[in-house]
Amino acid sequence: MHTDLKLAFIGGGNMAAALIGGLADKLTPAANIHVVDPNPDTLDRLRQKFGVATASSIDAALAARDVVVLAVKPQQMKDVVAALRPHLGAQLILSVAAGVRAVDLSSMLGGHGAIVRTMPNTPALIGKGITGMAALPGVSPAQREAADAIMRAVGSTVWLSDEALLDPVTAVSGSGPAYVFYFIEAMQQAAQEMGLSPEQGVELAVATFVGAAQLAAEADEPVSVLRERVTSKGGTTHAALTSMESDGVRQSIVKALKAAAARGKEMGEEFGRG
Repeated sequence: MHTDLKLAFIGGGNMAAALIGGLADKLTPAANIHVVDPNPDTLDRLRQKFGVATASSIDAALAARDVVVLAVKPQQMKDVVAALRPHLGAQLILSVAAGVRAVDLSSMLGGHGAIVRTMPNTPALIGKGITGMAALPGVSPAQREAADAIMRAVGSTVWLSDEALLDPVTAVSGSGPAYVFYFIEAMQQAAQEMGLSPEQGVELAVATFVGAAQLAAEADEPVSVLRERVTSKGGTTHAALTSMESDGVRQSIVKALKAAAARGKEMGEEFGRG
């Protein structure tokens, strides 16, 4: 346990709560975690559940923090940054806000260089997330290590050499859970249309995704080899995959992810211009 690491969370929503749950009395004592949120119910819930310190607004207490985690919506960021700036020293800023570039945050914070931008995904809520991370040059090795430890509290991490690569990370893993849910919904629908009950469709589809994903995670071979092993020529799986290929499903998925990445880049540019 890094007992000296003092953290502040600006925003106490779902992602912040997931991170706090993975950090409190594990990476650092709960008393070292300070949460700022205007919602008294949110603060009360976090205080009761994790034993963290709370406040309804940003104040001088943040000056004593080692890391400030920005866990707010992009549309709230400018007001948050304006309130934070007077209390900012050498702290590491760790942003989990989608579509807000680290370079723009740095500019808004008067050139502050110790910023790590992250893109977690919703499986972080159960400790199974994966987070893309990019650091500005002003981040020290110790701060980079701290940022990695914080995000590993809710899953694994992938560091990127270029912040621009967070747009494709957003498309693949940030938005990715929605694609999985979408496919599960389609499998459930097909199950029902073929005579299975809604409950059976849910159980079969979800268990298949969980098992296949775990198999892919633990296997030494590429996923293409795993797919080929299930696909006997002329069999049922071959029939399904042939239908998908003829309908251009693979190309549609690739196109969709590229659209998501393009939108992520566009959102960052819109925020920067604003």
